[in-house]
Amino acid sequence: MSINRRTFFKAMGATAVALSVGRTASAESLQNQETEFNGMLYDITKCKGCHGCEYDCAEAHGFPEPDIPKNPPFRRTDETRCTVVNIIETSKGKTPVKMQCMHCNQPACDAACLTQAMHKTEEGPVIWREDKCMGCRYCMISCPFDVPKFEYNSTNPRIIKCDMCYNLLLEGEIPACAYYCPNEALMYGKRSDLIREARKRIHDDPESYVDYIYGEHEAGGTSWLYLSPVPFEELGFNTKIQKTSYPGLTKGFISSIAPVDILLPAVLLGIYEATKSNKKSEEEEL
Repeated sequence: MSINRRTFFKAMGATAVALSVGRTASAESLQNQETEFNGMLYDITKCKGCHGCEYDCAEAHGFPEPDIPKNPPFRRTDETRCTVVNIIETSKGKTPVKMQCMHCNQPACDAACLTQAMHKTEEGPVIWREDKCMGCRYCMISCPFDVPKFEYNSTNPRIIKCDMCYNLLLEGEIPACAYYCPNEALMYGKRSDLIREARKRIHDDPESYVDYIYGEHEAGGTSWLYLSPVPFEELGFNTKIQKTSYPGLTKGFISSIAPVDILLPAVLLGIYEATKSNKKSEEEEL
């Protein structure tokens, strides 16, 4: 069984381009520092824990309807759900908390991606682009919030994460979870406006909120912002995340990897694809 040389070298060429483009992407991520993004403000004091956003998100993304147990354990997003609402026992009783991608202003996943499959859009969302992905999963390793998930059981696996309903934003609409929230716990708008609104709410009703906006500075700032009635530690939030952005760190990590370590998986993938193609042709001839 021979390997198609054209297919093999095509894979090699694509990988070489990926290597150079990925490093450029890291630099581009650093340029997002002063960009004005849109985002979401989630006011936990207004959330009733109805899980409606989970159903709306599933419908908007074509996922199965969520099967939420009556007393669900602590859950995380996975390859079948981009958002979850957990009910946490806190000093103020049971408190609902929505979790999803934080859409960092300078995403580590974007900087770590060799092919620019992960991309911070001008509108604010961090999206995954299937046509550019080589399956390295560096985005999963680099994310400080442990968000991207991989479809390990799929024959055509994807990276799954909240994209802030990017397709709806392009049509002039707002994310499905914010549109359908019955208690207006979710607000979409310019990030700077959302921060001002959050500060106003804290100032006007200091008894209802802790004096902190989670996401304003975490990981260099995120497009998803939180207001809470209790310290964020009680909700399971990582409060030790550095306040500066991660792309500089991931850029150094990727740059330190020997080219052979990046090229070898792609070479093996190219051999596999070429062999698979030839095997299929031989079977058809038989």
